Amino acid sequence: MDLFQSIAVGFQACLQPINLLYCFIGVVIGTLVGVLPGIGPGGAMAILLPATFSAPPLATIIMLAGIYYGAQYGGSTTSILVNIPGEASTIVTCLDGYQMARQGRAGPALGISAFGSFIAGTLGTAGILLLAHPLVRMALEFGPPEYFALVVLGLIVLSYLSRKSLLKSIIMAALGLILSYAGMDTVAGQPRFTFDIDELFNGLPIIPMVMGLFGIAEILENLETKIEGSVFKAHIKGIFPNMRDWADSIWAIIRGSVIGFLLGILPGGGALLGSFVSYAVEKRVSKHPEKFGMGAIEGVAGPESANNAGSSGAFIPLLTLGIPSNVVSGILFAGFLIHNITPGPLLLKEHPDVFWGIITSMYVGNVMLLALNLPLIGIWIKLLKIPFNKLFPMILLFCLIGVWSLNHAAFDIFIMIIFGVAGYVLRKCDFESPPLILAFILGPRLEQSMRQSLLLSHGNPGIFFSRPISAAFLGIAIILLVISVMRYSKKKGEVPGGN
Repeated sequence: MDLFQSIAVGFQACLQPINLLYCFIGVVIGTLVGVLPGIGPGGAMAILLPATFSAPPLATIIMLAGIYYGAQYGGSTTSILVNIPGEASTIVTCLDGYQMARQGRAGPALGISAFGSFIAGTLGTAGILLLAHPLVRMALEFGPPEYFALVVLGLIVLSYLSRKSLLKSIIMAALGLILSYAGMDTVAGQPRFTFDIDELFNGLPIIPMVMGLFGIAEILENLETKIEGSVFKAHIKGIFPNMRDWADSIWAIIRGSVIGFLLGILPGGGALLGSFVSYAVEKRVSKHPEKFGMGAIEGVAGPESANNAGSSGAFIPLLTLGIPSNVVSGILFAGFLIHNITPGPLLLKEHPDVFWGIITSMYVGNVMLLALNLPLIGIWIKLLKIPFNKLFPMILLFCLIGVWSLNHAAFDIFIMIIFGVAGYVLRKCDFESPPLILAFILGPRLEQSMRQSLLLSHGNPGIFFSRPISAAFLGIAIILLVISVMRYSKKKGEVPGGN
């Protein structure tokens, strides 16, 4: 099947009425999640996952994907009008977007954000289409040693790119691996880490865990935080950027799209890393860097393009290798498994309609977002005035109903509450949850690949270094660890208070 046939198959699948409906629901919820500061796309996806059990598999993934990239659109509205990032990847947008709003240019800021996001989303979708076949062919050459090394590299890169302490990220990843091994040993057939609790014989349930760590913990953290910010009250006009705005922004949009897409492929990259790098690049290449932070439209166009392209790039390792690169793709991974579909190199062969339907739905979703966001800005502004003490009880109720609907078991609610409280405590201690969730999801793949490799080599660990791809992955992981240790040692050696 050539590329054009594949695209035709994808559009034929995603343009089915049920899939269009779920795509629309996903992008609307995603925009809403982005507009309202507090719960992010990961938490929203975790909360809504139980509601997709009776939906077709493709519709489920299309909706969850729509929430992810839709949140990147919505987050810019809050950043520009309130100076509060609605989503972590729109933090940089606050710097120039809010200044533009204060200068009476909120309309062009919102307009270039929407158009830049659409262009970046379109380019990101094209990038996936072009890279999908080559990566799938490469992934089919992977054996157990290559998968083991790839998972190790993914966890190390995720920890290396962590916004906080590398040591704490590694600790969280290690904890996630330990939790993933609860249940029956697939090789020996013996229970482990079950503590004679019958419900743990099948392992810890992923959905209550995620809903606790990202839904309940988010609620607890936001209840103690008073988010202050005044909505920009001037009449917003001139949504469509003028020719000067386009001349200043077009190359920023293109650079941001490329940067965001490439960094989105990396484990831990996603939408967040690309937006920061894009802003730094635009400031570096600008002839007037002093304008940045004072209302430069390039400071809005570049990061907003990067975060949308990054959300597209994050789908590549998930769909082609079966390796989630961030917590959002980890939740998508769980969505696949719920419907008995395993993402990875065989997805294209076994479920071509799902594979190409997801990719083409991103373009359809971006068209919907562009059509929705420009006319509905007034409605999103009104939603910003909803008190948080009215929102969070509804979110908590939805979490409880969603978890109960899984197995009608009080044990699942108990797990959600435990991980919700644990997630809140971990946040207060500056421990990040994404490394734990990704390690939990990848733990069984890591263990299975390692044991299969050692069986092939009769217990000789040299098999991981005797195969070129595996050796390259492990070599990069070791280099990153050495760099991190050297950087930590240098930081410890600095004298505080020095001139």
